[in-house]
Amino acid sequence: MDPNTLALVQTLAQGLLTGGIYALIGTGLSLIFGVMRVINFAHGDFLAVGMFIALFLFQRLHLDPYLSLLIAAPIGFGLGYLVQRFLLARLGDRLESSSMLATLGIGLIISNGLLLGFGAQPQSINVAYATKTFALGGIQISLPLLIAGLGTVLAIVLLNLFLYRTELGRAVRATAQNPLGAELQGVNTNWVQAVVFGLGVAFAVVAGVLLLPLLYAFPTVGENYTLKAFVVTVLGGLGNLPGAIAGGLILGIIESLGAYYLSNNYRDAYGLVVFLVVLLLRPEGLFGRTVKRV
Repeated sequence: MDPNTLALVQTLAQGLLTGGIYALIGTGLSLIFGVMRVINFAHGDFLAVGMFIALFLFQRLHLDPYLSLLIAAPIGFGLGYLVQRFLLARLGDRLESSSMLATLGIGLIISNGLLLGFGAQPQSINVAYATKTFALGGIQISLPLLIAGLGTVLAIVLLNLFLYRTELGRAVRATAQNPLGAELQGVNTNWVQAVVFGLGVAFAVVAGVLLLPLLYAFPTVGENYTLKAFVVTVLGGLGNLPGAIAGGLILGIIESLGAYYLSNNYRDAYGLVVFLVVLLLRPEGLFGRTVKRV
């Protein structure tokens, strides 16, 4: 394989693995919107919560960040459930119109709470595999990035099994398609929405834990990922779970190709340019008409 082709394959592999993390973040946001018609602007802040949970457990208990997923994911679900049940649910019929201000406020509370609890200084963990790579077919793969990609696949598979193989999953899909019809069939849509918000937050928390070996943790780290999650969901189509996965992979590839062939300094800008183009030419998203919702 000639050097140019090898570099392209290396860039694409890096983009796919990074895009897998974006897909995980976007899936949680898209799930919430698909059922509740609410865009969670605190999504990235919940991701930061996941990073700091893993950081705290590593510093105090010396627990490996990947093992801390067993603790962080349930905490994330419980936090999301409580936020929906006791804060967002109180907005009632005004939820869709007021959700932006409500979730922005929740995000500010979270980021400032993390600032008070952990300080503004960026923090990281020191694990042996943080910088480890291995060769696969002539290309170098980051081990933490590969683990994050595999974690994304596992999380999405489990979500699909939940949605299509369980009674609660059928209730979630019924609520997404027709809330009034679901209520007439005996579905407690308020409870379903709380569960869905909890799942969406759990996805963000899991993504934060998976990112910790790769990034520094600081209270406002989630702001950039809220934007990326929004870009991913718009690319794939709001409320479209398969579209969110595709959108995440596309965003990861675009950023990696742009960083390699143009400039790494504008890495985040390349996705935004594609986002604006898609928004202008196809507002419903790239997969808005071809892939069904939840």
